[in-house]
Amino acid sequence: MKKIVVIFGSLLMVSMSLFAQKEAGDVRKGNRNYRQQEFTEAEVDYRRAIETNKDSYEAHYNLGDALYRQDKYADAQAEFETAAKMLDKKTDKERYAKSMHNIGNCNFAQQQYDKAVAAYQESLRANPKDNDTRYNLVKAMEMLQQQQQQQQQNQDKQDQKQDQQQQQQQEQNQDQQEQQQEQQPQEQQDKMDKETAEQILQALEQDEQDTQEKLQRQQGRKRRVEKEW
Repeated sequence: MKKIVVIFGSLLMVSMSLFAQKEAGDVRKGNRNYRQQEFTEAEVDYRRAIETNKDSYEAHYNLGDALYRQDKYADAQAEFETAAKMLDKKTDKERYAKSMHNIGNCNFAQQQYDKAVAAYQESLRANPKDNDTRYNLVKAMEMLQQQQQQQQQNQDKQDQKQDQQQQQQQEQNQDQQEQQQEQQPQEQQDKMDKETAEQILQALEQDEQDTQEKLQRQQGRKRRVEKEW
């Protein structure tokens, strides 16, 4: 992490306004707390400075540092980005490079290695001689490669799991179809047996009815013969 920007008293002009004096005073107080590792107090001081002057590069940059030391990486990144936007990267290369370096650090801490690589590369374009940034870039590229490999392995496992589930589902569907096919002949046979039984029963009933009718006819003829006698 780059050192915070120290606001020296020699930079302050006697003619500066009361607002500028208050801003500079809050920044200096924040710097003292920062050096004493009182990062929460430093954060409060830098925020006061920003309330006085929201366009203070030093206040935003140093606030980013104080937040970073408290592991508030997303908030710190936002402050460094704000600070970087206030600079002309062509004419203020050193401060722009520091801002981008710290943005890369925030990305790295959040395991956003692809963004960290991009930020470090941007920092090196502004200051190619910064060995710390170059080292961090190499480290970020290594971590990015490991992350991508892990993601690929996880994706392969997920794909394999889905393939296994699909295969199991297909096997279950096939088993169900086979069971249905086995049940259909039995159901047809049961239906045929029922129809056959009904036909036989109807035939027996018809035979019985025919027999009764035949007997009745025979008895009728016998009575007529006896009467003639």
